[in-house]
Amino acid sequence: MKRLVYILLGSFLGVVLYKSEAASWFRIYEMFQFDAFHMYGIIGSALTIGVVLVFLIKKSKVKSFSGEIIQIPDKEKSFARYIWGGTLFGLGWALAGSCPGPIYILVGAGYWPMVIVLFGALLGAFVYGVLRGKLPH
Repeated sequence: MKRLVYILLGSFLGVVLYKSEAASWFRIYEMFQFDAFHMYGIIGSALTIGVVLVFLIKKSKVKSFSGEIIQIPDKEKSFARYIWGGTLFGLGWALAGSCPGPIYILVGAGYWPMVIVLFGALLGAFVYGVLRGKLPH
């Protein structure tokens, strides 16, 4: 039953992101060209909601579905890893025309060339898993 709920929520999120044009290559291109506020508004509102929810989860001791208290550890304060990671993420986003989440949405919407991007994203995750122990964290 839980899986069905997750599938329905994920599908709903996919429809919302598709209809709001958050998965649109043209909107992403406009964002990188600083031609439109659309994507900055979506990302900014998601960031704001995320910060507020994480704060509330940390303060109110919310429990998971299994009854355990959700604990979110603080991030390490490191500059270089966030610069390198953000740069690689941004380059991948710019080359693919999509960040990782909307890849699935675009495949589901019938943009079949995104299957190549999805394969590349999965291959990159696999390579990271193989090299994780050798990378600075």
